[in-house]
Amino acid sequence: MDSKQPDVVEREEEVMVALPAMPKLIATLPPKGACWYCDKPLDAVRRFCGKSCGMAYAEEAQYHP
Repeated sequence: MDSKQPDVVEREEEVMVALPAMPKLIATLPPKGACWYCDKPLDAVRRFCGKSCGMAYAEEAQYHP
């Protein structure tokens, strides 16, 4: 069971490498007062409510340019 856990971690790292660069992606998005992925209300500076939403948005941006 322990031998499968590192495989999952490796797959997550592969996905992160394949995604567009987050700083470049974030720089192109203007702040809108809500998370760009889940529309949770935010302050006027942030674009995503958390790292998970940012990564999900980047993944979708990769497949829907």
